[in-house]
Amino acid sequence: MPGFCVSYTGCMTDSEQKTVALVLGSGGARGLAHIGVIRVLEEKGYEITSIAGCSAGALIGGIYAAGKLDEYEKWVRNVTKLDMLSMVDITWEGGGFVKGTRIINKMIKLVGDRQIEDLPIQFTAVATELESGREVWLSKGKLFDAIRSSCSLPLFFTPTKFRGSMLVDGGVVNPVPIAPVFDANTDLTIAVNLGGKPAKETAEPKRKAFGAYEVASLVFEAMQSTIARQKLAAYPPDLIIEIPRDAARTFDIDRAAEMIEIGRMAAEATLR
Repeated sequence: MPGFCVSYTGCMTDSEQKTVALVLGSGGARGLAHIGVIRVLEEKGYEITSIAGCSAGALIGGIYAAGKLDEYEKWVRNVTKLDMLSMVDITWEGGGFVKGTRIINKMIKLVGDRQIEDLPIQFTAVATELESGREVWLSKGKLFDAIRSSCSLPLFFTPTKFRGSMLVDGGVVNPVPIAPVFDANTDLTIAVNLGGKPAKETAEPKRKAFGAYEVASLVFEAMQSTIARQKLAAYPPDLIIEIPRDAARTFDIDRAAEMIEIGRMAAEATLR
């Protein structure tokens, strides 16, 4: 099982009230580690009152804010590669080759068609405006419209439309979005970075060739990791949990149990 890294940027005390602003980063299937982190926070008595999420972090964070993480975890632990293929709706226009409608409809069936303003936990999903490169915070409107925009992985999912603009994955500009929780007024801000240092110390055997999309995916992940380090250095949270960026590939959703356990272990090490 891959290892993990833990970084401390502040001190933690056993205060009576332990409210948390939780920042959940982007990273495809590694985002399932967020579930393990949340479970440990719950078990240790922390109250999550604000969440900012990007891409996979927006998905997990939004589902938790809606009070439906149990249902999602039960479902995702049983997902197979064949299940994921059945939810891929191919399109040949629109800037990507997957519409994402089937996946979002499945999530709505699990969670409900919720409005962000009605959630019991403050929630913000982060996306990127395609033409300007501007960071966009989505904290109102339909929950899964915001999540779909935040998860619009370039070249894979088609961009979404928002107030006349086209939005793509928030990880393009801010993989670990700290700023949306600046005014959360909590005891701690905890960030989970899915682009941490690779766990494998020895180089893997050289491969003969990479597919075009695999090259694009690896480049995107390397870019995200660099940006995340810069953002976390500029706006350090109280605690940082880092999941190695080689813990799983973007679409390894069938490794849910393993990734949830990695997240749990990392959180336990941080909060001990």
